[in-house]
Order: sequence, then structure tokens, then C-alpha cells
Amino acid sequence: MDPSDPLDTRILSVGTALPGPAVDNAALARRFGMDPLWEQWVDAFIGTRTRHLAVDIDTGRIRCSLADLAEQAGRSALESAGVAPADIDLVVMGTSTPDQLMPATVNVVADRLGIDQVPSFQLQSGCSGAVQALDVARQMLLTGRHRTALVLGGDVVARFYDLRARLASLPPSQLVNYVLFGDGAGAAVLTTAPAPDAVRLRAVHTRLVGLGREPGAVLEWFGPVDRHSERAPAAEDYKAIEQHVPVLAAEVVDTLLDELGWEREQVDHLLPPQLSGRMTQRIVRHLNLPGAAEVSCVDETGNNGNGLSFFQLERALAKLGPGGRAIGIAIESSKWIKSGFALERD
Repeated sequence: MDPSDPLDTRILSVGTALPGPAVDNAALARRFGMDPLWEQWVDAFIGTRTRHLAVDIDTGRIRCSLADLAEQAGRSALESAGVAPADIDLVVMGTSTPDQLMPATVNVVADRLGIDQVPSFQLQSGCSGAVQALDVARQMLLTGRHRTALVLGGDVVARFYDLRARLASLPPSQLVNYVLFGDGAGAAVLTTAPAPDAVRLRAVHTRLVGLGREPGAVLEWFGPVDRHSERAPAAEDYKAIEQHVPVLAAEVVDTLLDELGWEREQVDHLLPPQLSGRMTQRIVRHLNLPGAAEVSCVDETGNNGNGLSFFQLERALAKLGPGGRAIGIAIESSKWIKSGFALERD
């Protein structure tokens, strides 16, 4: 596609937001009564050193909501792009943890930013929701009926923590959640307007691949009738994720390379799935993109779900030189969605 084509989708800017100070593994160990050896285990086998939480684990005070974080990220993205709220004619958000069932968090954020009289969509999904939101926005922009979109993604998982829990007594499927996850949100401004030196969103790929597969992650929403259910509010089948994510990630890379006609050696940057630091290392080795520099942040931010792709995008845009190419991947493990996108700077 010609760089001057007005229907070529470009990323003008990315904004991100994290709640509160970083919480390291030592702080988690102290709060939840874990042996100091547990901290070493997390460092060795999980690889996540810090995360940011929307809940103060010492007091239980809620610092901020998903709407708070998405508003901050969205405002930052708009300012960086030099785009006014009135210029936005489409808003799409991906999250697995909306603040409420209604009103949709996307509409709360749009209202706070001063965006109105536009189509808005909120996608309920795990880690692939950010890419799905990019996909929906891109497809709608390419119809020519819309010109500039604000795409949002993020999650607040800490409100599902039981701060009274003693982690030593929890089964691994619940224990791992306290280590893996953090909270955060991101936003990107997409446009079909010409923009010098912009990064083009060349392709987006999302596919449900959950037929016959058991969920790899479960996040409950308890109402008045079942809030005292014995079911855990959150559970993670880490072994299933270890097994399936590298394979699905490789399939996404192959699909994008085939669609664009790129060779493996032509990819300059790789934004791999970000469940944890150690798993990311294994996935990167499995993908076999020898010339691609890894763009990761999960060691420091924790896995903040639909926010992660934006944190990686923010870093990638700063690194991508003229003619540079990048591939990003996100895998949703609850009912298994593989997704990815390709970037190229003019």
C-alpha cells in the first residue's frame, strides 16, 4: 500500500497509565506471610520483579478504577498526537475487568475526555482484547466512514485479590495470580489522515481457537446470589498456558509474515506475549526471529492484561526507525484467542 494512501491506518501516538508505586516480590511476601524462599522462587521461575496495583495491599484502599487509568492514558495519547476530543469519531476499548457491567467503562472514559456523538464499543476479552480493539478500529477506519479513532485497553485485577489470604494455603492455580498480575491501561490514536514519519498498522490478526479446549484462565463475576460461592474468583492453569501459548504465538507470526510477504530476517522488533518474564523468554526463543529486538515490559509492570500491548507499543514506537518493521503478539488463554499485529514506519 502506498504510504500516501489516505485509507492506510497509522498510529499517531500511544499513552499509558500505571497505578501507585511499584510493588516488589518482597512486599508481596511480607503482606501475604510467605517465606523469603518464596521470593527467590518467584524470581527464578516466574521472572516478574515488580507490578503496579490499583489497591493498596497494606490498607485495602482502592487507589483508582479502570476508568481512572484509561482516562489518564487516553488523555496522554490525545495530547501526544495533538488531537482534540472533538476530532475523535470512533472509540473502542478492550478489557476483561470493566468497572461495572453497566455503564460500559468505555463510555465513562469517553465522557470524561469530552468525546460524544461517536460510535463506541467495548470488547470483553483477556489479553487479546487490546489487539481485537485495534482490529475493530482499523476495519472501521478503512471503510472511509471514520477518520480518527481512540483505542483503549486495560485491566484492574487487584480488586479480585483476597487481602486476607495466606498464600501458602492456596492451590497453585490461585497462588500464581498474586505473582503474575498487575494493573494498568493504555491508549492509541489511529488515523487514516496522512502523517509524516508515522508508523503504519499494516496488518491485524485475531482468531478464536478454543474449540474443544478447556479454559486456561477463569475470572468470575459474583452477583448477590452467588457471591459466597466456593468457586475461586480467579484461577490460572499455568501449565496449559505454558504448553499452548508458544505454539499459538508461532502461528500468529507465520500468518502475519505470509500475509505481508515479509521474511523472518526483515522483522526488526518483536513484541511477544507478556504473561511473565520467564515465559516470555521461552516464547521468544520458540519464535525464531533472529534479527528482531525484543520489546518487553512485564518484568516491571506485571501482566496488566489488555494494557500490556500498549506499554509495548509505546516502547516500540520510540525504537522503530525509518523503514523499521515490528510484529506484536497477544494470546488470550481463557477460551484461547490468538492475535497479533504488524507495524512499519514510513
